Parts: sequence; C-alpha cells; structure tokens
Amino acid sequence: MPLDLPADRAEEARAILRANDRGGYTVPSARMYPFQWNWDSPLTAIGWATFDPDRAWREFESLVTGQWADGMIPHIVFHADSDGYYPGPDAWGTDHAPRTSGISQPPVAATCLRRLVDGAADRQAALARARPLVVKLAAWHRWWHETRDPAGSGLVAALHPWETGRDNSVEWDAPLAAVEPRVDVAALRKDILHADPSERPTHDYYNRVMTIVELGKSVGWNGTAFFARSPLRVCDLGIQCLLLRADEDLGVLARELDLAPVATQLAAWRARSLEAMARLWNPASGAYHSLDLLTDRLARSVSVAAFLPLYAGAASRAQADTLAATWRQAMTACRFGTPSTMPSIPGFDPRRYWRGPVWPFMNRLVADGFARYGFADIAERLRRDTRELVAQGGFREYFDPFTGAGLGGKDFSWTAAAWLVWAGVDAA
Repeated sequence: MPLDLPADRAEEARAILRANDRGGYTVPSARMYPFQWNWDSPLTAIGWATFDPDRAWREFESLVTGQWADGMIPHIVFHADSDGYYPGPDAWGTDHAPRTSGISQPPVAATCLRRLVDGAADRQAALARARPLVVKLAAWHRWWHETRDPAGSGLVAALHPWETGRDNSVEWDAPLAAVEPRVDVAALRKDILHADPSERPTHDYYNRVMTIVELGKSVGWNGTAFFARSPLRVCDLGIQCLLLRADEDLGVLARELDLAPVATQLAAWRARSLEAMARLWNPASGAYHSLDLLTDRLARSVSVAAFLPLYAGAASRAQADTLAATWRQAMTACRFGTPSTMPSIPGFDPRRYWRGPVWPFMNRLVADGFARYGFADIAERLRRDTRELVAQGGFREYFDPFTGAGLGGKDFSWTAAAWLVWAGVDAA
C-alpha cells in the first residue's frame, strides 16, 4: 500500500537546499557542516537539477575551485569563514586559495556529472559546459590512481578515515588502533554542540585522526611524502567502488567529447582496478571488505560498502547472488535498511555515526547496484524504507535502523536531494 506522506515533502526538500545555499555551493547542514564537502556536493547537485539545473552546474563549478595543482580535489573547501566547525582551515594548514583541507573524499562527481548531462534539455550545450569539468575530474582520477596507488596495484589508498566519507566505521577501528594519539583536541570539538554526543565519534577517535592531520601538515601535504609516512593506509571499499563507477561514467563523457586519450586512460585504470577487486572478496563472509594495506588484512566487519561492488559493476553473477543473500540475512535484524555496519558485527551501534545508522544516499547507491544486477525487489525495499524514514523523521543526516529515529544533523542537504531524485513520491 502507498505510504501516507505529506504532500508538500518535495517542496520542503527544495526549501532545505535553498536554505543551505551559500551562493554557488551548498553546505550539508547549516550548523554542523558550514562549508562545501566534496562528495556531498555532487550528490546534492543532482537534487538541485530537479528544479534549478543552472544551480546544479554551479555546484560542480564551485567545487573544482578547490582543486590542487597535483589534481586532488579536497574533502572540504572553505569558501567563507565560520567558527562553528572543527577542524577549520587553520587546523589543516594548507596553502591554497580558496582554503581547503589536505585530504580528499569518495569520487562521486563524475557519476553525478554524467547524470546531469543525461538529464539536460540541450545535450550539446550541457556537454560544452561539462568539458572543462571532465578535464578537471580526469586529473583528480589520475591523482587517485597514481598518487594513492604508486605501485599500480589497482587498489587505491585512503590515508585518513575522513577521506572514506564513512568516517567512524567499525572498519577503521583496527587501522586507527595503530595510530598513537599525539594531540588532545576534545576541548576544540564543535560537533557535539550540535548533536547528541552519543551519536558522534569519541574523543579518542578525534585525537587519533587529528594526529594524522598533524603528520600531513608536517610534510607540507606533499602527496608522495604523506603516502610514504602515513600510519594509516587502507583500501576503502567505498572509495574503490565509487572510483570504479566514476571511471566508467567519466569515460562515457570523455568519449562523447572526443577526449580519446582521457577515455583510453580511464578504461585502463578501470580494468586494472576491476582485476584487483578479487583481493577484497571473502567467500566465508559472503561479502567484499576493505583492506588494510599496511598489514594486508581484510577488515573483519561487513559494512554498507560491501554492496557497492554491485554499483561499480565489479561483482560476478555468483557474487551478486551471494551479496543479495547477505543483505537479506542482515535485514532480518533491522526494520530499515541498509545499516552502515551489519548488526551481527562487533562494534555495531544503531545510533552512532557510521557504526550502524542508515544513510539515505547510501541506500540510493546500494539500490542502484542491486537494480543493476536484477534485484528489483531489494532496490524497491530500500526506496520504500528511505521514504518512510524521511516521512517519520524528517530530513535528518542518518537514522536508527531499528526505530527509524532521525539522528545527527537536521535539514540535511543530501537527504533532501535523495528525496527529490529517488525516494520521494514525486521521484521519477
């Protein structure tokens, strides 16, 4: 039966994007995240595209102003000052205008850009506007494939949990345990002023991740030196799969724009990365896992990222069937899918940031992957779950998979965008 949803929910979603608009870029949440975040921004842009296409384009164009000379697009661009967030630009100590952080984030921009072009009323005009963005994104992909995989293994490295976008996942507990905390930043934190501390990472976590930031600063954020000295080096399954999908989508745009060398290079990177995915599959768990590149050990936990190889088109038919069975089994313990950590995993917490809660846009990516392999029932279940979560809890950052309670930031941009492009009653 259809859900009983407020008729004005789509307009509420549009109002959230307008309220979080800062004149060309969208903050994820006005109080908790007052800057432009890398992977939030393109995912939010496709929400803008449903009612203001030009504004969607400007979201991409503002994001790439933060790109570094080596091709990296940082995870935060500090376009304007704000004292409501830590660590701000001074804590990162980078040398760039506009000011930025020193690390990156999952490369979803190319996939979102392709969607923007595919949905344009005038495709040729859209391709013309996309051309400089395609060139910049290709440089960013090169940075991932070369600076973060200098040996050419096909597995790219994240050097900081914040790079993964799934900051506080149980997957990072073991790698972070090897990082000796050398700073105490508990008194500097602002996030716990805007959300219940029980829903946020611990002080110990912040001390360890900020220790990594201090190391990056000590080498002047030189990509090669940071890679060589980092005490944390993991192949994050999320980054790996989102980059695989982004290589595919950027290659489609490059070919249409007659950027043949770019398209050829993207295809070669994708082929190499697809072959390397075999190292991340664990038949015993029936899932893919992130890999600690310093110890060569797979993470023990099964996270929401376990299903992203479907989104990337990287799983075999047999693996897809196994992943569907793994997902269905996990859902027997949850009212709402998909938890960011599976409930059977030690360390699961249904309310704490990335350790169990459901994230609407992750649901959309997972649903896309299952639909790609013919599991329409799982894709529709995820859409319905997301609709119900937003209907009862509002446009929150994340949700309890058992109760559906809204958690984290309020009036969250990419949750509003997920409603407009997929979950809502008005979605195509």
